[in-house]
Amino acid sequence: MHGVTNELLKLIPGFRERDERLLVCATNSNRSLDPAFLRPGRFDYLIPIGTPDKAAWAAIWARYTEGRADVDIDELVLASELFTPADIEHAARVAAQASFERDLLSVGVRAGDGSAPGASTVDYLEAIAECRPTVTPEMVEQFASDITTHART
Repeated sequence: MHGVTNELLKLIPGFRERDERLLVCATNSNRSLDPAFLRPGRFDYLIPIGTPDKAAWAAIWARYTEGRADVDIDELVLASELFTPADIEHAARVAAQASFERDLLSVGVRAGDGSAPGASTVDYLEAIAECRPTVTPEMVEQFASDITTHART
């Protein structure tokens, strides 16, 4: 790793000298970077993004629930507080698979019972319970600390 870090640090000044270039880098953890990357002069801006907020989680769930009025997005948001967008996608796929299997088995049986095919709030909540979130409370605390330590905008 040390050799890679040194090479990148050598390349950044040459890259910055040329006009009309923008260097954008991303990481899930500032703490895993060599501190030399985070010193002023390497990058003009360090912009922490963090985990989604409630509005973002709701928008992500709305995408995967396809705007179904019978799915309680607010309940899904509360149940998936430490989920990343990828975690939500995984849970949505698990719910879709479970509902597909159920719907496939009940073809013809459901006629007239009033239930629509597809994943319900219960399906999504069961999928959320099966999935393990990527983010931990400790990671949220570390991220908040990193914002105050490293952010430059």
